[in-house]
Amino acid sequence: MSDDITNDKRALRAELRERRQLLTPAQLAAAEAGITEQLRELLANLGVQSLSCYLSARTEPSTRGFLNWATAEGIRVLLPVTRADGLLDWAVASTDGTETEGLFGLPEPEGELLGPIAVNDVDLMIVPAASIDRTGMRLGWGRGYFDKTLGSMENRPPVYAVVFDTELVEAVPRELHDQGVTGVVTPTRTLTFDAARH
Repeated sequence: MSDDITNDKRALRAELRERRQLLTPAQLAAAEAGITEQLRELLANLGVQSLSCYLSARTEPSTRGFLNWATAEGIRVLLPVTRADGLLDWAVASTDGTETEGLFGLPEPEGELLGPIAVNDVDLMIVPAASIDRTGMRLGWGRGYFDKTLGSMENRPPVYAVVFDTELVEAVPRELHDQGVTGVVTPTRTLTFDAARH
């Protein structure tokens, strides 16, 4: 059973990765503008003073415009840094935005590392995803960093995943360790899921 789920996940991730590769620069720019607007509204609605987010890679739904706005507004933003032990470290986003390549070739911030528990103090977490289903279940990219982080938090703040509109689907393959999210942000909307399901 678990092998079937693993294979389903692998196939779905490959399809989503391929679909993202086909997006044009104009489509990516439009998506970034929409995501920036949706995230700004979400922060205003939740009264967020501090949050965690991620530095988007080229084909991911871009958080760059939003991060530029948030740091300019003086909002404290923690960005993840991957560790070899499977945990995430965190660094504060700076207005100069210096970054490096992380363990898996993804962009990560440079700067002082605050340790894995630094994220416990944020008001909101914005996480990457390959896909989200309509129950709030998140399909990640298979490395487990965010599932481990979310699963280990005692007082988890609201967690919103960012995906393209077509990546909000009816159902994703699920295993016991997979973590759901509070809501999803796409370029055109923000949805909050029924908290009783998580």
